[in-house]
Amino acid sequence: MNTKWLNEVHWDEQGLVPVIVQETGSNDVLMFAWMNREALTLTAQGGEAVYWSRSRCKLWRKGEESGHVQKVHEMRLDCDNDVILLKVDQAGAIACHTGRHSCFFQKLLNVGSVSGVETNWETVEPVLKEPKEIYK
Repeated sequence: MNTKWLNEVHWDEQGLVPVIVQETGSNDVLMFAWMNREALTLTAQGGEAVYWSRSRCKLWRKGEESGHVQKVHEMRLDCDNDVILLKVDQAGAIACHTGRHSCFFQKLLNVGSVSGVETNWETVEPVLKEPKEIYK
């Protein structure tokens, strides 16, 4: 396999690259994750998202437990070659382990006027399926 494309990625000191995951069609940003060289290779070869879990120190195939697989339609590399963007179809409409469509379900209130104004994070997306029903 030609690895020239892998060598163009600027990996961090742990051999990882950050990955932003965007849903095709809606363009919703679903999640942020990390990939190592093997995860990126497997994703490119198989067309389904594979990530590196920093907490578990192992590869994880998105949806391996939940069934919420991400079918990859496009992979892009940013201008500095240090961030990957995946455009995916999200199985089951759930990308977040909390049972929500997106991991970015908390919104900061009063943006632009936070000084002197009480502000907090508000949950703006519903739980589509309880995590205890997703993960056995």
